[in-house]
Amino acid sequence: MTNNLIGTRINAASLTRRSFMAVTAAGSTALALGGRAAFAADDTIKVGFISPRTGPLGGFGETDGYVLELARKALAAGLQAGGKTWKVEILDQDTQSDPSRAGQLAKDLINNKGIDLMLVVSTPETINPVADACEAAGVPCLSTVMPWEAWYFGRGAKPGAPSPFKWTYHFGFGVGEFLKTYVSQWNLIETNKKVGVMYPNDADGNAIRAHLAPALSKAGFTIVDPGAYETGTTDFSAQIALFKQEGVEIFNSFPIPPDFAAFWRQAAQQGLTQQIKICQVAKTGLFPSDIESLGDLGVNISSAAYWHKAFPYKSTLTGVSGTELADGYEASSGKQWTQQLGASLSLLDAGFDALKASTDVKSKEAVAKAISTLKTTTIAGKVDFTSGPVANVSPGPVIGTQWVKAPEGSKFALDYVATENATDPNVPVSAKLIPYNG
Repeated sequence: MTNNLIGTRINAASLTRRSFMAVTAAGSTALALGGRAAFAADDTIKVGFISPRTGPLGGFGETDGYVLELARKALAAGLQAGGKTWKVEILDQDTQSDPSRAGQLAKDLINNKGIDLMLVVSTPETINPVADACEAAGVPCLSTVMPWEAWYFGRGAKPGAPSPFKWTYHFGFGVGEFLKTYVSQWNLIETNKKVGVMYPNDADGNAIRAHLAPALSKAGFTIVDPGAYETGTTDFSAQIALFKQEGVEIFNSFPIPPDFAAFWRQAAQQGLTQQIKICQVAKTGLFPSDIESLGDLGVNISSAAYWHKAFPYKSTLTGVSGTELADGYEASSGKQWTQQLGASLSLLDAGFDALKASTDVKSKEAVAKAISTLKTTTIAGKVDFTSGPVANVSPGPVIGTQWVKAPEGSKFALDYVATENATDPNVPVSAKLIPYNG
């Protein structure tokens, strides 16, 4: 309409007052709408969020839909950063537990969606390929929920050398936290301190074998290690025979859920579970579904929580407490809360805290710098990239826990209790550790 007016001579005197006002109003509206549309496009922050929501690692992503819904509600009115309000778009993707797909999804978000920040959560199979894609493309990336050693050294960093990473950052537990937790947990029950370990031939298993096993030996435990096994192994008879022969009373592993289920059922059939006083598993045994699938064999299995609803912190993004988060999820889904709720929300807390602290949210260099100096307290506890064990890493707690039969009248069959708190004394201990066959 305005173009026609510009190209046509109009005798203003011939216009009625009403028609003149209608024409000018229409032109002003067109200009205003055009300006507003361009403004909105320029003022949108795009954040990628990648996690495994289906496949063998699907337990890690089961609660992410609920967490993302909370985050989107909290950001519905925009994000205040740099003195202005930004519209936020979270682009979430499911890796289907496939490392190759994780890398492909990252490249799509970077190259085709134009994200400003990448958030990625849960296991090396998910995080490392995404982090590598971001490092190569110069896109800031923040991750959590895997041992930081498997993230840092597993991606090519060398002990004692400067960090090779400019764009990628990781927070959460490492071998040091597992050591403190396991020593604290395992000393709660009298055993012969013989530990049968099953560490897989993957990023987690190799990092744990190289760093945790020697530290446990120094702490007075005898490590019985039959060697790395391949993911997908179906026959564990040789390992079980060795553990029985050596008389191990503590078992420790970092397997994916199907591998542990196969091993533990065979261990019961072949008599190993009868001598085990502490069954301490990581990477599996984290979620109710993992334990319930084992039936009675799952009761009294020990775990370690990188988040528990008893953590006394609130989400900086949504304002919810641990209990509110867990209760809200149970009411919404009808399913039991899991530790991944707080972990995934802590990633969103830290990511958006970094964006708020950035001098320019549309500058990837400025966002990466804001992450490198980030100091905040998420729903899962402290994140501090200024004092990590190595550059690009902020360590975090793991709390000793155990799956026990729920009290009479409970909605769910199992209860997930905190049994020790060496890595974060602010978390209350709610129960005594029970021997596996207690």
